[in-house]
This record gives sequence, C-alpha cells and structure tokens, in this order.
Amino acid sequence: MTRTIIKTDDAPAAIGTYSQAVKCGNTVYLSGQIPLDPKTMEMVNATIEDEIHRVFSNLRAVAIASGGTLADVAKLNVFLTDLAHFPKVNEIMIKYFPTPFPARAAIGVASLPKGARVEADAILVLPE
Repeated sequence: MTRTIIKTDDAPAAIGTYSQAVKCGNTVYLSGQIPLDPKTMEMVNATIEDEIHRVFSNLRAVAIASGGTLADVAKLNVFLTDLAHFPKVNEIMIKYFPTPFPARAAIGVASLPKGARVEADAILVLPE
C-alpha cells in the first residue's frame, strides 16, 4: 500500500518530528492540531472559542489537502485541559462537521503543547 505524506501551508507547519497527515490507501491519519495560526505560527488563544475554531480550521485545511473534507472524518479525538470546555466544543463542532457526526472521544489531559487548551486529531476515510 502506498503511503503519502500530506502537507499544506493552510495549516501550521509541524513543530516536531511528525507530518501533518499520512494517507494510506483511502484512509488519512491527521496529526493533532493546536490553535496555531498557519501564517504566523502564533497561538490563537484569546478565548477558548478562538482556540476551538482555529483547531477545527486547521484540521479542515489538512483534510482538504488530503483530497477530503471534514465530512469524511470517521473518528475524531479532542483533547482538553479542562473538560468544562466540552460544551463549547459541541457548540462549535456543529459549524464544521455535518451530520452524521464522526465517532468521537473527549479526553481530559494535564497539558498540551504551547499551552493550548484544546487539540484535536482525526482519521478520514475518503470515498473510493
């Protein structure tokens, strides 16, 4: 099976030893996105809402670069440093993901890179 590395300037460059996404067949594994502005590589974190929007925008950019959309997400993982923000994730997620929604996990974590309060990764399954 061919393994293709996905890269786009519309999402933040990797800040470590990873690719933005890896496509294997018609499955795409998107690396975790934190609320970095792809143009400035600065955090977008004035509010938790800003962070959530930026994270989903970054995921959308990588999904598009892979040949898909957020409608192709089969599994979404959301990592939060405070699970009290989970209702905001639900509220904002509706603006990015159409129904039927993907399978999802919300995981409380002690900390995230660069002091982010939210991070998300995803697995896409592209149409054959």
